[in-house]
Amino acid sequence: MIILHTLLKLLLTCWFRIRRKGFDRIDLSEPALIIPNHVSLLDAILLSFYLPRSVTYVVNTGIAKRFSLLLKLCKHITVDPLNPYSVRKMLRVLKSGETLVIFPEGRITTTGGLMKMYSGVGYLALRSGAKLYPIIIQGLERSPLSYLKGKIKRSWFPKVSFTVGSPFTLSKNDARSMKEQKAAASDSILHTMQTELLKARLKPDVNLFNEALEAARLHGAKQTICMDVTAAVSYRTLLVSSYVLGNKLRPMLAANQSVGVLLPTSIGHTALLFALFRLGKTPAILNFSLGVQTLLDCCETAGIYTVLTSRVFIEKAKLGHLIEGLAEKVAIVYLEDVKDTVSPGDKLSGLAHYLMRKKSTATVNELILFTSGSESKPKGVVLTHANLYANIQQVRSVIDLTSRDKILNALPMFHSFGLTAGTLLPILSGIPAFLYPSPLHYKAISELCYDQDITLLFGTSTFLAGYGKHAHPYNFYSLRYIFAGAEKLKDDVRQMWQEKFGVRIFEGYGATETSPILSLNTPLANKTGTVGRLLPGMQAQLEQVEGIAGGGNLLVRGPNVMKGYLINGQGFIPAEEWYKTGDLVEIDANGYITIKSRIKRFAKIGGEMVSLNLVEDLAVQCYGHSGFAAISVNDARKGERVILYTTDDSIALDKLRGFLAEKGFSPLLLPASLQFISALPLLGSGKTDYVALKQLAETKGGKHDEATA
Repeated sequence: MIILHTLLKLLLTCWFRIRRKGFDRIDLSEPALIIPNHVSLLDAILLSFYLPRSVTYVVNTGIAKRFSLLLKLCKHITVDPLNPYSVRKMLRVLKSGETLVIFPEGRITTTGGLMKMYSGVGYLALRSGAKLYPIIIQGLERSPLSYLKGKIKRSWFPKVSFTVGSPFTLSKNDARSMKEQKAAASDSILHTMQTELLKARLKPDVNLFNEALEAARLHGAKQTICMDVTAAVSYRTLLVSSYVLGNKLRPMLAANQSVGVLLPTSIGHTALLFALFRLGKTPAILNFSLGVQTLLDCCETAGIYTVLTSRVFIEKAKLGHLIEGLAEKVAIVYLEDVKDTVSPGDKLSGLAHYLMRKKSTATVNELILFTSGSESKPKGVVLTHANLYANIQQVRSVIDLTSRDKILNALPMFHSFGLTAGTLLPILSGIPAFLYPSPLHYKAISELCYDQDITLLFGTSTFLAGYGKHAHPYNFYSLRYIFAGAEKLKDDVRQMWQEKFGVRIFEGYGATETSPILSLNTPLANKTGTVGRLLPGMQAQLEQVEGIAGGGNLLVRGPNVMKGYLINGQGFIPAEEWYKTGDLVEIDANGYITIKSRIKRFAKIGGEMVSLNLVEDLAVQCYGHSGFAAISVNDARKGERVILYTTDDSIALDKLRGFLAEKGFSPLLLPASLQFISALPLLGSGKTDYVALKQLAETKGGKHDEATA
């Protein structure tokens, strides 16, 4: 048996080109639990070649019958997962001084991601005090012996890696019931496995063009990966186009490091980004919904002297005035003109580079987005490719995504949500993405979901409300997940999607500075009314805010946090160790984050801090629908006063006054006035444009129809 074991080890190690990391962390001088993720039928067999012969493998009775011959090569015990006494059997083995290898998921993944953790492993750790060693297995999920047939491209001998994570222990808490302790232990194991999965996937030096090349190798060059209203392209077509376009742009951009990009969400925009990534240029994605002066400020801030755009886009979107204004300060390059200069030789050169899998050797791998807000001039947020890649892997460590999925992205790519989640994540993960140029075409987008069998949808609460309102109840039959971010998910929107379409919306939270996703509700960990838990790899602390009881300003750090800011007139300012989000939040005992308000979204009335978000929420509760926006303006008597804008012209403040009194809320939460507006102004990202509302209020001189309370 030893000879057979040695021969199999040599053979399979060569076939699977196995890489190992961290095995020196394992200390078997005392009982331990080794807990790998479970991706294929080969997991335990290959692990047995590298773990000490003394460890004992826990094997399901059904699996043991199928692999009885191979199990003779290692020490094992068989357990029936349906027998409650099986845990006692494993506990006896642990207490006898042996180390157990047990898969905490209890089954081979059928989703491609981590599945739920069974409480038995947590119970064993709690009762024995044994140290737990997580092991992350990667690659075998692509083998024929996985359970992912039809969901990912399979390979007979994929590259395999085993990564041993940091050991940890679980402590008993006699003040809690064993049932509660087991649930908490399972949750802790899940979070640890997700974190170790992220660590195993992160890379020190990342170029996103090179990652797209690798994705094409893993998922198949012929796979259709990008679609829009004009075409559908495979990895091969997308990459060849990027090679050709990059080669043509190289001499034009020789003197430029930062390059402005003014394009809609489309295949052309995507190909251009990857072309610039390969060249080592820094795309600065401009928000075409802004005014000329603001765009000129963006160009000045980021050192942009050339803007790449499309003549067709400018004409269809009626943005000629923007180009006229920009052309006075920067060079405008139309991609149609570049395309007209492409010769057969250029195409052959691009194809040759693709066939040789020519990687980028760029040393500057960055991207610039611009923040919206009340600053006098926009700030540039410098994100590295490593930041963006880390955020993609953070999401993939908590959400099951496969090539069988299809994403619809109608969010603009100048918004970090639309760029990272809607575009880069699917392309680098082998998930086909349909790119649509405007999130405001509510009916068209709902029909596209039906026509394209979309399974994943991203949107803001405002946009999701529009899609749901204009859709047939069957339009979203194929959706698996909807993720909402960028603004608070309204309760009536959540309820509408659940009742009309039977689909649960998972709310998340982020910022441009965090690439952008910071926290997320998931199928494995969801709490309504919160924005979920921090993604793996993130750390947080709360900074007390003067005058506000409860919660604090959320500070975070992690691999997805920006490199720094570009400040007009100051240049690049490196990011501090902790990024201050400016959001007042509370974090519960289980790690779920509740956003109370933007810290700037408070009014100081008579010396008291009044949350404008709470004013809006109470109005929604009182009147039974959304469509409210509260802003504050200066007041000579009270310091500030609140104006509540509404799209409903049939309501009056008296009802809200009575509601606040009935529920016991402070009278300070009653707006000074109620103002009707036909539609709330929106930013390009879909968020309410509070700056525009405040300007509207100030131009009216604070005179409103409703009298103060």
